[in-house]
Amino acid sequence: MSNLTPLIDDFDKKILQELVEDAKKPYSKIAKELGISNTMVHQRIIRMKELGILQKTTIQLDEKKLGFDWGAFTGLVLKNDSDSKEIIKTLKKIPEVVECYYITGSYTLFIRIVAKDNEHMRKILYDQIDHIEGIAKTESIIDFGHAFRRNIPFWL
Repeated sequence: MSNLTPLIDDFDKKILQELVEDAKKPYSKIAKELGISNTMVHQRIIRMKELGILQKTTIQLDEKKLGFDWGAFTGLVLKNDSDSKEIIKTLKKIPEVVECYYITGSYTLFIRIVAKDNEHMRKILYDQIDHIEGIAKTESIIDFGHAFRRNIPFWL
């Protein structure tokens, strides 16, 4: 089923909102705040995982504080769009490539790269990405930092 929204109710949405704010919030605290049982919260979370609504709990790192001061969005023009699966496999092997999207328009893929400095970025682009078999051209836009990141407003 492509639209899972009818499968979740207001309690599910409230539980998700709590987890979006703090993914490590104890189920008992969520239950208390929502006026429901700890068991109900646990069962609802298991169900939403099984439905694929809640995929995983992650942490968000501050790239700049970890020494990755440079970022770039790079569009990839492929020689043959049908080669995208193999190219993606190769891109996954480059740890500095942190995101990859299928897109429409001039590019087939759009990636986000992080690097420690200008020289590191140059090496990633010229020594690694430009040598991937099947990539015809790349075009990069420097990322000066994100203004915000958020999950979709599923509660609307």
